[in-house]
Amino acid sequence: MKMRTHWFQIVLAVLAVTLGPVPGNVGAQPYPTKIIRVINPNQPGGNSDILFRLLSPKMGEILGQQLVIDYRPGAGGNIGTEIAAKSPPDGYVTLIAAASFLINPSLIKNLPFDAIKDFTPLGLIVDIPAALVTHPSLPVKSVKELIALANARPGEIFFSSSGQGAVGHLSGELLNSQAGIKLVHVPYKGAGPSIVDLIAGHVQLSFVSIPAIIGHVQNGKLRMLAQCGAARFSSLPDVPTMQEAGLPGFIVSSGFSFLGPAGMQRSVVEKLNLALVQALRDPAIRKTLIGRGADPVGNTPEQHAAYIKAEIEKWQKVAKDAGIKPE
Repeated sequence: MKMRTHWFQIVLAVLAVTLGPVPGNVGAQPYPTKIIRVINPNQPGGNSDILFRLLSPKMGEILGQQLVIDYRPGAGGNIGTEIAAKSPPDGYVTLIAAASFLINPSLIKNLPFDAIKDFTPLGLIVDIPAALVTHPSLPVKSVKELIALANARPGEIFFSSSGQGAVGHLSGELLNSQAGIKLVHVPYKGAGPSIVDLIAGHVQLSFVSIPAIIGHVQNGKLRMLAQCGAARFSSLPDVPTMQEAGLPGFIVSSGFSFLGPAGMQRSVVEKLNLALVQALRDPAIRKTLIGRGADPVGNTPEQHAAYIKAEIEKWQKVAKDAGIKPE
């Protein structure tokens, strides 16, 4: 019996050297092994929906698993966002978040999640710059002329937005603050009605995402004074940025984020980020996005985290300077 035990121990030792250490979780499988759910906290048909419908087939091909959009709209995007924040951090529940994700901490006192602590950044998808557009009847053709006119007519020039606390509203307040002028805000229930009244001349100007108004600019119904990205948009090379117009740091865009719950494994984060980056590098996808006024980004998780932090801090300052208190 002792001889058999001795030989058994020798065999085990040889196997250990040959095969190496046995993983602690023998049943573990490489990620992903099932469908990945992408929560969209907004209604179908919006920018976030269009974006991910374009990207998800390519990302699914890269990952070897299908990505399925799960619509959870309501409460300004906070219902779906909370669901994502409280989901298991296993990589099978993710989130696509619009600019409201970055602005809401400035406007809502008791959010059911922390926009920084409760999420894992997986990469910024696209950056959609806003543009400063005016009705043609307003006698200005540059930002400098607009500021001069606003100084001469304080409280007489009105700008529209899709609602109180929306990107367009805070953009107008940012211009008021930086230029020392007083444009009057007129909130609407959505971007559509806001643009309709701008075209009709009921308000004089607005800050709107480029895809929403580019057609109206091209047919002469609106005049674009400046774009609000960090650099000139490739489809509008002749339109200056707000920074070039003399307002340093005036950058307004709608960044669409790809996120997961906090606590995700690094290997899973890297796979999801790689799938996003590779999909955004696809020539056909890039061409489509740029044609729609969206600038493909696909940065690293670390760069994405820094972007989220900086944007939240920026909008908190804008809201504070405008006297907007979280409710």
